[in-house]
Amino acid sequence: MYEPTRTKHTVCTHGPHRSREEELTIRLAGHLTALLTVTDELRALTPSPELDDAARRLALRVRHLRGSAPLRARPTTPTATPTRVTALHQRAHTLAGQALVVATQRGDATGATLAAERLHAHAAELGITDAV
Repeated sequence: MYEPTRTKHTVCTHGPHRSREEELTIRLAGHLTALLTVTDELRALTPSPELDDAARRLALRVRHLRGSAPLRARPTTPTATPTRVTALHQRAHTLAGQALVVATQRGDATGATLAAERLHAHAAELGITDAV
């Protein structure tokens, strides 16, 4: 049988409550920062002007969302193996997809466009096509 709670209900006091918009902004900045980290790793392994431009644009978007420059990690792998590069493109593809969902929920056209561009670029690198 159901037994009612015997203690009074308490309100969580872990910190200030944020609006949905603030939560989405934080999540989007997090996804884009993670995508930037993977992009920097790919830039170190397979340098290209496209990745340089993507990293620059991601950093600018994160700066806009957070109000400060994103923290950037040094690449961890000095040599490019096909398996490592493929794994990084898969991770970047996943992160770009997550960023696209959050940017869309947030109504952030600039963030959504950037995430969609990165999603398509990594899909192309992985041989993923739009055909069903």
